[in-house]
Amino acid sequence: MITSPLNIALNLAFLTPGTHGGFDVYARRLTEALAGRSDLNLTLLLSRPAGADPSWRSFGRVVVLPVDPRRRVEWVLADQVHAPHAAEKARAQVLHSLASTGPTRGRVPRVVTVHDLSYLKHPEAHFGLRALGMRLLVPAAARRSRRVIVPSQSTRDDVVRHLRLDPSKVDVVPNAVGHPPGAPGRSRDRVRADLDAGERSILLTVSAKRPHKNLMRLLGALTRIPRERRPLLVLPGYPTPHEVELRSRAAQLGLGRDVRFLGWISEEELEDLYRASDCFVFPSLHEGFGLPVLEAMARGLPVATSHRSSLAEVAGDAALLFDPDDEASVAAAIERLLTDPDLVGRLAAAGPTQAARFTWEATAEGCVTSYRRALESPA
Repeated sequence: MITSPLNIALNLAFLTPGTHGGFDVYARRLTEALAGRSDLNLTLLLSRPAGADPSWRSFGRVVVLPVDPRRRVEWVLADQVHAPHAAEKARAQVLHSLASTGPTRGRVPRVVTVHDLSYLKHPEAHFGLRALGMRLLVPAAARRSRRVIVPSQSTRDDVVRHLRLDPSKVDVVPNAVGHPPGAPGRSRDRVRADLDAGERSILLTVSAKRPHKNLMRLLGALTRIPRERRPLLVLPGYPTPHEVELRSRAAQLGLGRDVRFLGWISEEELEDLYRASDCFVFPSLHEGFGLPVLEAMARGLPVATSHRSSLAEVAGDAALLFDPDDEASVAAAIERLLTDPDLVGRLAAAGPTQAARFTWEATAEGCVTSYRRALESPA
């Protein structure tokens, strides 16, 4: 029997200040939940840029690795050399890598969270050297770790099938709401005025501007909604090479006055957008979990989302599902959210209840169970 407290090293070398992707949200929220437990001692392995953020020190002992993850080769170096060495030096019992990649060697038993296999199922989702690195490093980390944590049953099925893993070494540990509902900054009217929305409904989508997020079809679906009731589509998110194609497509479709590309926005600005929007759409072709869907539901915003991969698991019966390959299906779902008050009322009530089923305390508990299984597994 393994006794507490466990000494756990968290491989956070991928973190870069100023980025707010799903990996970063997962890392921050999970670390905070793990730090609140009395049965763990945490050592946080951070890159030089992230190590300069003093807030991490409230969660555990910080070890700054001599790497900058903005240079991909240094991220790999951190995974394969610095992290396992630092974990051993810290006398960690388990080294948990939180960003789908991790060391393939080392004396400390290893656990890795694999968030999804979008790099494999939708290779167009990643750009340049990152795409090549994911194809090599994710399978290697998964196969050489004692346990693999995934956020959904759908992702478990993917990693077992495509990475040829023993199903018994894969633990399903769902995520939770990344950004809980917060206090409003600007008023709803102020946000609408800033967007020049006029009297129109606002349709919000929150996702990285990458091909597998299916935003091209969302633009096509928008054209299927008659102009007199077409909502204003708002797309926040950091710029990517795919955004150029999206802007061009919107112009070709005559949607210049119907779409707002906002770029990166702060958490406070995003909160204002949630409150000012009338409904939320998430047409992704593939997700490991689907944090934006959960966040929109937590705020009582009626949601329409793809029925693909993990999204139906996350949404339950609290969202309207559609076929993401069919623009007509997407458009019909959006129109129902705009015109069916009974449906909107049901989803607005069901969303927060569904979102409340997922907590970071439960995520932390699932991870600790995985750590103990790693220590009980043969090397």
